Amino acid sequence: MTKYCLTVTCATTRGIVAAIATFLADHGCNITDSSQFDDAETGRFFMRISFDSQEGAALETLEADFAKIAEDFAMQFAFHDESVKMKVVIMVSRFGHCLNDLLYRVRIGALPVEIVAVISNHMDYQKVVVNSDIPFHCIRVTKENKPQAEAAIMKVVEEAGAELIVLARYMQILSDEMCKKMSGRIINIHHSFLPSFKGANPYKQAFARGVKLIGATSHYVTADLDEGPIIEQDTVRITHAQSPDDYVSLGRDVESQVLARAIHAHANHRVFLNGNKTVVFQASPGSYSSEKMG
Repeated sequence: MTKYCLTVTCATTRGIVAAIATFLADHGCNITDSSQFDDAETGRFFMRISFDSQEGAALETLEADFAKIAEDFAMQFAFHDESVKMKVVIMVSRFGHCLNDLLYRVRIGALPVEIVAVISNHMDYQKVVVNSDIPFHCIRVTKENKPQAEAAIMKVVEEAGAELIVLARYMQILSDEMCKKMSGRIINIHHSFLPSFKGANPYKQAFARGVKLIGATSHYVTADLDEGPIIEQDTVRITHAQSPDDYVSLGRDVESQVLARAIHAHANHRVFLNGNKTVVFQASPGSYSSEKMG
């Protein structure tokens, strides 16, 4: 039995859900999970449906037959084979906690992705990446060679067939051109939760302010640094007795978890761009276990 999911975005109107459900039933499909959201502010409708194709309908057939419904409702839609893992390129600099966490989660099957390459502007993690049987590319970036370096990065991405770039504490700012070209396909982890603590040392800033919560934010990358649509956030409580080093240690843990959850949601096609925000459908208990998030 083949398992697919369908994602749909369109203007809000009557009859969308009925049309989709009827289409799937007519093609011998059984819906196993369904999420939808009608944004009254923007007038946009978002839907994600998981279903079994009991008669073995081919993805191409479903796409072709659904085109008429999509045209009637002016939909943006996509069918996905849930057995196919999303290909991902990870980019990292000298902080390796997120990279190591992702390598482990992929190895134990907790993330439905295939890491097809790791790119770094340093050699620090070459050995750990190669030992995981993943191609490692060191592409150094300077002010003088940035266009050439980004061209080399995109060559790796395109030749590997990657659908997603993950910035796992990659400490280089991407150009506007690259952000636009990969719009909605680059995820970053920002080591801060509160907007007032931006920059290279948010934990020291947080310590100086005596905050009681620190956290991390994972978002899509746009030309506006650290201000792209947010996918996932989390916090951890701290006390007056903890030091800036404690903040860093706790922060690294929450960064790794937040980034992994953002990638998991994206790879399972649960994230929809909605202007400057996102719609993120949570997995139901049954489908959550089948998606294997550690």
